[in-house]
Amino acid sequence: MNIENSVVVITGASQGLGQMMAVTLAQMGAELALIDINSAGLRQTQDQCHMLNSKAMIYEADVTSEEEVVQAFAHIIEDFGHINVLINNAGILDDGLLVSESNDVLTKMPLEQFQTVMDVNVTGSFLCGREAAEKMIKTGSQGVIINISSVARAGTLGQTNYAASKAAVATMAVGWSKELAKYGIRVAAIAPGLIDTPLTDQLKPEVLEKMKASAPLERVGEPEEVAHTVKYIIENDYFTGRILEIDGGMRL
Repeated sequence: MNIENSVVVITGASQGLGQMMAVTLAQMGAELALIDINSAGLRQTQDQCHMLNSKAMIYEADVTSEEEVVQAFAHIIEDFGHINVLINNAGILDDGLLVSESNDVLTKMPLEQFQTVMDVNVTGSFLCGREAAEKMIKTGSQGVIINISSVARAGTLGQTNYAASKAAVATMAVGWSKELAKYGIRVAAIAPGLIDTPLTDQLKPEVLEKMKASAPLERVGEPEEVAHTVKYIIENDYFTGRILEIDGGMRL
């Protein structure tokens, strides 16, 4: 699919990977619909896209809210007429052990800590994927949905909630690819490893160093490298139902 003049929806577009994806695709002539709850960050991303002469509009919405997601996608259709690409990028982490012990006292991961991550990462991807697919089918717009997973989907210590959520979005991508192929809609996922984003900044230094050492390239990935992978998936019309790992060879 040609990226130029394609309408691309990106969630979590106010910073990090979402912002870099938007700028990269704007450079290629895409039109951007940017979704996030961070209005200030959204405006910064929009400004960068406008500097590249790309049409970019912002939609402040909480991806965990069905009402807000439905409204956001309705507005996107009003503003752009159709959708060609959705990048389900919005995500959070809130790490912790399932059960931890300190001074002979056991502490359990609170349900809220588990559920909040699942709500943003899984429910948000489901709601946005559903709305994008419906709009693409109704307007006869072929294209692609890309879910942002993680190498953590294999299961990582101290990330019960995050790992489970990233396994879920990868699985959804495979299932959706089978459901939506008849409409000319491809679906795939990207599983980044350690990437230099605000999420990485939340990791403890010792955890960060251990993760870097587990990759043969022994370095943190750059957002541009993930954005390049997005470009590949959009442009390759024979790519669907698969998860691309961009992790420097990391094995968890």
